[in-house]
Amino acid sequence: MKRLLNRAPLIVFLLTMLFSAAGSAQEPGKIPLPLQGPTDMPAPNPKGSNPKPGDAERTLLAAFDNYEVVGMSAAHGNKDLDDFILHLIRNPAFPSKVNVVAVECGNSLYQPALDRYIAGADVPSSEIRQVWRNTTQPMCGLSGFYEAFFPLVRRINQTLPSEKKLRVLACDPPIDWSKIKSPGDYGRGQYLMRDVSIASVMEKEVLSKRRKALMLFGTAHLFHVGNTAVGLYEKDYPGVTLVIADHTGFGNWTPLAQYNGEFEARMATWPVPSLVQMKGTWLADLLDLTHTTGNVFFGVADSGKLPAGPVPPKGTFSEIPVEAEAKFSKMVDAYLYLGPRDLLLNEPTPAEIVMDKDYMTELRRRAAIMGGGPMADQANPEKLSERHSNPFFYDPDELQKLMQPLRSISPPSGKEKMKGVE
Repeated sequence: MKRLLNRAPLIVFLLTMLFSAAGSAQEPGKIPLPLQGPTDMPAPNPKGSNPKPGDAERTLLAAFDNYEVVGMSAAHGNKDLDDFILHLIRNPAFPSKVNVVAVECGNSLYQPALDRYIAGADVPSSEIRQVWRNTTQPMCGLSGFYEAFFPLVRRINQTLPSEKKLRVLACDPPIDWSKIKSPGDYGRGQYLMRDVSIASVMEKEVLSKRRKALMLFGTAHLFHVGNTAVGLYEKDYPGVTLVIADHTGFGNWTPLAQYNGEFEARMATWPVPSLVQMKGTWLADLLDLTHTTGNVFFGVADSGKLPAGPVPPKGTFSEIPVEAEAKFSKMVDAYLYLGPRDLLLNEPTPAEIVMDKDYMTELRRRAAIMGGGPMADQANPEKLSERHSNPFFYDPDELQKLMQPLRSISPPSGKEKMKGVE
């Protein structure tokens, strides 16, 4: 389920899977897709020029000649993507292009300790792991990617002159879990406004200082529209960010998924990995026709008092955000191809994390405060084992599994407005 949860929810409230069918191609993203839909839907007919794939690392690094920031996903379960990023930052040219790596899985409360660690100071592992294990998102502490990423950047810095040393920015809100004892402590807004936190850190530490940054965040935080992190800071810093989406298939979890192989055949000659600019291409048109958001939206009820468990909460809730209905080609600039969807590999949680009984107990405590649901599954070793038993990243049954505990939750009426945050 981690592939769907680019923005992890507090209360799972409404899952919208929006797409544009071939017969309604003029209104992409406007048709709500039922979980069970017709299978005789005609294939989309995308228009546009042929994309020009280039070597992914070389093309991405060259993008920093024209942009201040390049944003892409990481640590959301795609092993091929995470391996690509770890290889990218080991490229000898990387420190000449980039000053900062900004990460979703970093608690900004611990930025001073992170700075010391990345600079090479002697920081105990028990202390530095708090950076990614104590964020608002359980998936961060369960990520094998970040267990490798932070030590790797530290070691790279040991080989670099002072003027080229990399800085890593933790962008998640500064939550102190030792002080979070109840749902009210967590849910009064400050720890839910993750995109606001990301945008603030980026503006203060990167954009205002004219630094070059690689952003590693779930793609939903990077879209050019709405109140995403990038959308927020682009109000003052327009045109400085290149947003990259990674290929995970076409029309996933919809009837259009039956045509995935047909469209991937057009990419058979592309090098792996490769990066393409999307504007004006059939790829951009195809993604507009087949894109599903995969987002879970939620609201905060009763002035921050949160109901426990997946029950219909009281109160009013957020409307579907702009980025759930916008054309994909308006939200993303470039596309990273790492191979066919069905060959992408899942990245399991390292056994040593799951076997850390104290940490797993703490994650279960946090999940209980946050209302259970999919969050609780991430802290459940049995659920983790079940999820990781599949070596492949794409699971066609994943949406059904996610929806199972949500079927009792009613959608909002059109008149209900946001009382908390999305």
